[in-house]
Amino acid sequence: MVQSNHPHAEAIEAAQQVLDDFMTAFNARDVKAWDATFNFPSVRLASGKMVIIRPGDHKAEMFGRGPLAEWDHSAWARRAVVHAGDDKVHLDTRFTRYRADGSVIGGFDSIYVITCEGGHWGVKIRSSYAP
Repeated sequence: MVQSNHPHAEAIEAAQQVLDDFMTAFNARDVKAWDATFNFPSVRLASGKMVIIRPGDHKAEMFGRGPLAEWDHSAWARRAVVHAGDDKVHLDTRFTRYRADGSVIGGFDSIYVITCEGGHWGVKIRSSYAP
């Protein structure tokens, strides 16, 4: 929880809400709602590749193949603010991927940069160790 006297408390709360909405939509496999948590173009750096994500790039088929083949849901294990300003928040995160039986697939450290663009808070950059 952010202290209300933090100079950028509102921005931090907005960024944390983006992460809540991001995970909720991802777990629901709701591509439209998940896309709404981004500020496009968005950058993902993982598995040695940088990918520029544009509207419409996320597809429902992505759930259930590749690294998500055994995946059922994910949860945040850590979300710590590194830096915050009026229109951008950097977060040090860790999330865990789970199978349907609750067993852990893996935990992955990542950095999320959440920005406010045109009044919309969304994921602009994420760099993770997830496949």
